[in-house]
Amino acid sequence: MTTAVHFKVDGGEARLGRLDGNVIIDAGAAPQSGFVPTAEAWALVNAAEGQTYPLDAVELLPPVLPGKILAVGLNYRSHVEETKLKHPDVPMMFSKFPSSITGPFDEIVVPREETRPDYEGEVGIIISRRGYRISKEDAWDYVGGFTAVNDVSGRRAQLETPMKQFTLGKSFDTFTPIGPGIVSPDSVDLDALTVQTKLDGELMQDGHFRDLIFDVPTLLEYLSRGVTLEPGDLIPTGTPGGVGDERKPPRYLTDGSTVEVIIGGVGTIRNAVRLEN
Repeated sequence: MTTAVHFKVDGGEARLGRLDGNVIIDAGAAPQSGFVPTAEAWALVNAAEGQTYPLDAVELLPPVLPGKILAVGLNYRSHVEETKLKHPDVPMMFSKFPSSITGPFDEIVVPREETRPDYEGEVGIIISRRGYRISKEDAWDYVGGFTAVNDVSGRRAQLETPMKQFTLGKSFDTFTPIGPGIVSPDSVDLDALTVQTKLDGELMQDGHFRDLIFDVPTLLEYLSRGVTLEPGDLIPTGTPGGVGDERKPPRYLTDGSTVEVIIGGVGTIRNAVRLEN
């Protein structure tokens, strides 16, 4: 499995590297956007022969700082069923502010006004090259890699406010942890790609990527009708059933809790939760 990471050592400059087991091989200074998974960037990481660092000696940063986050809602039947909403006829899209991105092991900070903070474990795909009106047949040529995403959701802002503020409730600072790295498409077995979320060690979500209602080619074709997808853009592909807001009683993120998103064959992100004073 080839995994590219974006990291710092002892608070120094941001670097790119290749993760090899529990060791990172330095691939050089990182651009401001982190690892944008173009063919050239993958060639650079695959050829890395720089200094090596133990994984536990570095700070892993968000692997990419996307220009756009184009998220998908209601894309697993199990999630549609638990919400009791109508099965979508077309992908249900919303955006998240890029400023919501945070690292794979950084804190999630919940604003004091938000009373229903929730988790959503998702597979994220990152765009590799510029595309407009992408066909389903060509769609995988535009996928540069996979990462784990927690689409943290402020249900109060999302669902209780006038006109339902999806973008705001999904875009609070730190509400999009991603990582720990980006895994190359040729390293991922789509038939083995699982989506799990644990809250304080308890399994909350347990889904499979093959259960998407709208698959990746469908999403890229739909999104790129009128929107140009750029290298580094992030598309979280939806969450399976088991979200906290639909549980009886609800199960929200609380001060001091820890939430993990485990994407089989891609990696695990783990974030402590802090409620803003």
